[in-house]
Amino acid sequence: MRLFLLVLLLLLVAVQLTPRSTPERSGLNITSVLAPPSNEGFTQATTPHPFQFPQDHGPHRSYRQEWWYVTGNLANPHGPERFGYQLTLFRLGMTPALLPRPSAWAAREIHLGHLALSDLNTGQFYHFQKMARVALDLAGADATRVWLEDWSLNFKGDNPTQPQLAITAAHTPIQLQLALQAQKPLILQGERGLSRKSAQSGAASHYYSITRLATTGTVTIGAQEWPVQGTSWLDREWSTSALAPDQSGWDWFALQLDDGWEVMFYRMRRHGQEDDPASQGILVSPEGRTIPVQRPMWQQQELGYWESPVSGIRYPSGWRIRMAEADLELTVTPRIPNQELTNAAIRYWEGAVALAGTHRGQKITGVGYVELTGYAPASGR
Repeated sequence: MRLFLLVLLLLLVAVQLTPRSTPERSGLNITSVLAPPSNEGFTQATTPHPFQFPQDHGPHRSYRQEWWYVTGNLANPHGPERFGYQLTLFRLGMTPALLPRPSAWAAREIHLGHLALSDLNTGQFYHFQKMARVALDLAGADATRVWLEDWSLNFKGDNPTQPQLAITAAHTPIQLQLALQAQKPLILQGERGLSRKSAQSGAASHYYSITRLATTGTVTIGAQEWPVQGTSWLDREWSTSALAPDQSGWDWFALQLDDGWEVMFYRMRRHGQEDDPASQGILVSPEGRTIPVQRPMWQQQELGYWESPVSGIRYPSGWRIRMAEADLELTVTPRIPNQELTNAAIRYWEGAVALAGTHRGQKITGVGYVELTGYAPASGR
C-alpha cells in the first residue's frame, strides 16, 4: 500500500519546494499535502479494474499517479554481507493524458524515484532521490519497462502474470544489478484489485503484488562488489485520490515467512493514532492461494521506538503481530534502526525487518519490509 510518495511529487510540483524548504521547516505534514489541487479530468478508482497483462505492468495515464515499488532482502552466499534494498519509480500526471502537448519539450507527467540500500553489516543506510519530466526520453514507461534516466525496472518472460524482472540503478557510491523471477503468480489486493483506503468515495487504488521473487545479482558500494541472492516483493498501484482528511498516515508490512507464506497488511491511522476500519491485508499460501485479512483479524503491539537524530521524528521500532485465525504470531524487528529517508520532501521510515515466531504450531523465521508514514508532529519540525 504505497500512496505516500505521491506526497513528494505533489510537494515538488505544486508546492515547488526547494532543497532548503522542507516540510519540517515549512510546517507541512502528510495530511495537508495529500489532496491534489484538482482531480478534474482524471479517472477515479471506484470499481474493480479489468486487469490484463502484460498491459497493466505499464502506465495508466488517465489516473493522476501510480508507482512501481520493489523491496528485498539480499545476502552474499559466500560471505557475511547482508543487505536490504528499495527501488521506487513514481509517475505523476500534471494534466489529463488527453490534453495535447505543445511540443516535444513539454511534459504532462513527471517521474520521481527513490533508491535505498541498507548495509546490514555496517549499519549504513544509503538513500537517494531523483526526478525527471516524461519528455525527450528522460523518463517513461510502457508494458515492458519503466525508467528514470539510468534507473530502470524491466518486465520480461513468456508468462506476464509470473514475470521475470530486471533492476538497474546506481547513485554514487552504490549500484544494484538484479534479476528477479516470480515464484508465484501475481495476486490482486482488496476487492478484485480495488484497494480501499477509507470510506471516502474514490479514496482507493487498483493494486496488485508479486509477493515472492527469487533475486540474484550484484550489489556495489564504492570499490567493493558482492554477488547476492535473496527474495524481493513488487507492489503496483495506480489511483487519483489519496488520504481522507481525518487520516494521518499508515503502517505497512510486507512479510515473507520461510515456510513459503507471505503476509501483507496495512494499518491506516486516523488523527490521534486510532485505527481506520479501512485497514486490511492478505495472506498468500505457498501455492499462491489468497486469504483476505480485515483489521479485527490481527493484533499489532509496538515493542519499542526509535527517534531520528536528523528529523527528530519518533517511529515505532519493533512489533508483535498476532493473527489468531491464521495461527500466526510474529516478532518483527528492524534489521538496523536507522532506515529513515531524510532526503525526501516529507521524511518517512522504510526498511528491512527480520521475523521470528510460530505459524501453525511450528517455529518460523523470515524477512520483510515495513513502511511508516505520518509520524511527524502535525505542526512540523
